[in-house]
Amino acid sequence: MVRRARSHKSKLRYILNHWKAVALFFVGGAFLFAGVLILWTSFMKLPDFTEFHDRKVAQSTKIYDRTGKILLYDVHQNVKRTIVPFADISPWVKKAVISIEDSAFYEHHGVSFRGVARAIIYGGTRGGGSTITQQVIKKTMLTDEKLITRKLKEILLSFRLEGAFEKDEILALYLNEIPYGGSIYGIGEATKTFFGKEAKDLTLAESAYLAAIPNAPTYYSPYGNHRDKLDERKNLVLRRMNELGYITSEELVAARAEKIEFLPKEPTGIKAPHFVEWVKEYLANKYGELAVQENGYRVITTLNYDLQKKAEEIITNAAPDLEKNFNASNMALVAVDPTNGQVLSMVGSRDYFDVKKEGNFNVALAHRQPGSTFKPFVYGTAFMKGYTPETVLFDLKTNFSTNCDAQGVPYSPKIKPEDCYMPENYDGKYRGPISMRDALAQSLNIPAVKTLYLAGINDSLTTARRMGIESLGSANQYGLTLVLGGGEVSLLDLTGAYGVFANDGTRNPNTAILRIEAKDGTVVEEFKQTSEQVFPSEIARKVTNILADNVARTPEFGANSALYFPGKDVAVKTGTTNDFRDVWTVGYTPNIAVGMWAGNNDNTPLQKNIAGFIITPIWHAFMAEAMKVSPNEKFIAPEKEDLTILPAPLQGIWQGGDRYVIDRSSGKLATALTPAEMKGTIVVPEVHTILHWVNKTEPRGTPPINPQNDSQYSLWEIPVRAWVASKNIAEGDRSGIPTEYDNNHSSDAVSSVTLSGTDITLSHKPDEVITLSVSTMSRYPVSRVELFLNGELVGKKTAEPFVFSFTPQDFGSLTTYNSLTAVVYDSILNKGTGSAQLLISEE
Repeated sequence: MVRRARSHKSKLRYILNHWKAVALFFVGGAFLFAGVLILWTSFMKLPDFTEFHDRKVAQSTKIYDRTGKILLYDVHQNVKRTIVPFADISPWVKKAVISIEDSAFYEHHGVSFRGVARAIIYGGTRGGGSTITQQVIKKTMLTDEKLITRKLKEILLSFRLEGAFEKDEILALYLNEIPYGGSIYGIGEATKTFFGKEAKDLTLAESAYLAAIPNAPTYYSPYGNHRDKLDERKNLVLRRMNELGYITSEELVAARAEKIEFLPKEPTGIKAPHFVEWVKEYLANKYGELAVQENGYRVITTLNYDLQKKAEEIITNAAPDLEKNFNASNMALVAVDPTNGQVLSMVGSRDYFDVKKEGNFNVALAHRQPGSTFKPFVYGTAFMKGYTPETVLFDLKTNFSTNCDAQGVPYSPKIKPEDCYMPENYDGKYRGPISMRDALAQSLNIPAVKTLYLAGINDSLTTARRMGIESLGSANQYGLTLVLGGGEVSLLDLTGAYGVFANDGTRNPNTAILRIEAKDGTVVEEFKQTSEQVFPSEIARKVTNILADNVARTPEFGANSALYFPGKDVAVKTGTTNDFRDVWTVGYTPNIAVGMWAGNNDNTPLQKNIAGFIITPIWHAFMAEAMKVSPNEKFIAPEKEDLTILPAPLQGIWQGGDRYVIDRSSGKLATALTPAEMKGTIVVPEVHTILHWVNKTEPRGTPPINPQNDSQYSLWEIPVRAWVASKNIAEGDRSGIPTEYDNNHSSDAVSSVTLSGTDITLSHKPDEVITLSVSTMSRYPVSRVELFLNGELVGKKTAEPFVFSFTPQDFGSLTTYNSLTAVVYDSILNKGTGSAQLLISEE
């Protein structure tokens, strides 16, 4: 037992000695580190703080157009800084800055560890992690490198600065150094630029604004698109001042209510200002404000400055008449290359420097209701479901609210009559049966609402989001009003989304940057295309084919409207909101998409008219200029489809749904030998809404057994039946349905096809001219003869003699043994073929 006790004491003594050694090691290490740190800091030269105001600004960020030659903006061009003595600065602004940036400024000795903890806990809403002293050091002495040594320098220099200067002197340094965006530095210059007064004359509300901006000068710029966020931060400053006892509750209320007007931004040193501000905000968000101000980046943007100048010129020239004639005081335009998403032009207002009209606000980025420009996304979704451009709907006065009857009378006294949803077309007329093609091209509202119901609200929203419109909410926010522009979108997003149609369903996200270079030439960022197929190519081609169909839109716009470019493939859609507050025109070719908006920033209604008569001529003028410098490409046409296999409404037949496929040459029932081109459909006359004939979610599938169970059925059906009665349409007559089958088309209708002329039993040289004559025996007159070599078309003839001459070497598929095929069609498209072999030899 004694030995065990001694052994236990020995182990305990060993453990204590071990930990004592470890503790001594760490204590010694700490002293050693502190000694090295003291030695290092003792050799650190403290700069002459009186020279802070001459800080280097030469390495400023410069923003260029896509050529890299035209300077759009120099962040520090014409830097402005007015030094103001501490005594000449309003007490309000001193208290405001301390309240939001460093509430313990007069208590700490340069670094506030409590402030760091508070910033972490409250997310910076009760002051930042860095003290005012630290910010002075960061802004005047250190680079923005993300190294621990930099942070250590910042802390040490902050302590030394506190030892060298009084608190008021440090606060004066801060107030005279603080950046306010662009070339504006210091409280003195900011006061003059924003309010046109001296720093000593600032009001409480003005002081709160000036304390709010430096946290993110680009984002909170009073000349940018986030004035609402600036107001929120100003109110946060005031609230902190009240919490700290700097102002009373009455002063807080009065300052929050005070209306502050910022002076116009000076119109110097900037080209394409809305685009530049957009780029600056992107840079600040990604790389930080300090990096943009001091890193000397060379930013090559996507902007085509020639197109930008044309856009600005066209808008400037058109603006006075637009305001005079239509009460539209503002316009915006965006041009995007759909093949890569690069923004080529951006005009955010008619005049960036016109503060009275809020010209600095970039409407191209603002969210507004798109009107009928949203319809293509809905029709595209319907086509994906299986509907066709030929699908027929009834354009009749219709109530869509299930809380009301078909005439728009509420079922319950609790429902207001105005809550019954009965949209009207732009002209108040109803057209009866109309195809989806014509309804979209003419921008009819009632068929569009029906199309949205058939396509599905959720699926339509998904389509729009996948194509780049990410600002939309959930389906229950809009209901069936979505298709008439019930959501809100930006002109930039809308134009980019139309670019997806232009690019055969492939999306390239909008971008403004080609390349960013550091001051030493190192590439910091470079454009890399990120394409994604978000929409079926064939469906995109169908939508484009409709939007480019001048014949289909002629009833609304006329044959020679501003939407039409003779000899050019241009797809376009207009939009007008129901309250006439916004008008839009968005269109595209295969290589450029251009969107335009007009209206008023304060949402004042325009003179009642449709977009086609307000801004489309202006859009046309820019589009014409853009097409001068872009390739004249054609859209790819959608594939032709055999509609006779589809339900009657999807074929464009509204007279009934009990269908029969016939041969149009004989009027008899079609057979397997009847060519698709000769097929037609007839129906037993029986007129109903489309919901009677097709399952809305699977329109090409089995017809519904109980269509009346659909919540919209009676609301659509009752107006259709009333329309049928008003037209005295006879129904139920089956006498026109044939009982015999097509006997015009048979396998022997074209009995023989022969080739003669050049002796093809012999070998021929590649450069030898071959001449062949095609002869045939046919029951009906021959309408067309085609000759093919190895599947390549040699030629086509529509009249005798059917003689073809060609040189074999002109065909890329040439081999030693080659197939010749003649295809003969008669007048009702019976087909016969004849083949032979052509031997080619180099000898």
